[in-house]
Amino acid sequence: MSSSPGTEPTDPTDPDAIKAEIEATRAQLGATVDELSARLDVPARAKEGAARAKDTAVETYRESPPAVIGAGAAVAGLIGLLVWRRRTRPQRRARREVRREAKRAEKVLAARRAEAEKVARKAGRKAAKTRRRAR
Repeated sequence: MSSSPGTEPTDPTDPDAIKAEIEATRAQLGATVDELSARLDVPARAKEGAARAKDTAVETYRESPPAVIGAGAAVAGLIGLLVWRRRTRPQRRARREVRREAKRAEKVLAARRAEAEKVARKAGRKAAKTRRRAR
């Protein structure tokens, strides 16, 4: 059997030494398994992290209450702004669409107006020509 680092090798034929080494290895293995299971216990680690964050927040509040209140108000304001922006998104989209449609209609109207003016000028020239011939 192998010995732990820092200990002298024991006589592998001595049953008591073998049992002691097995017990030491078993205890060391148990400690390693416990440490690994603690590292892999995500819910417990999350709770510990939340508790640390809470303790930090409480300690910060005790040291400087106005700063914490101001930060809380800023966070609440930001959340309110985000909620408001999300709720008014359909109205903003509709307004943008109305503006686009108005610009498109304005272009169509300008084109029709230009065409009407062109037709009116042509009709005026034709009328003037007809008047000159009639004299």
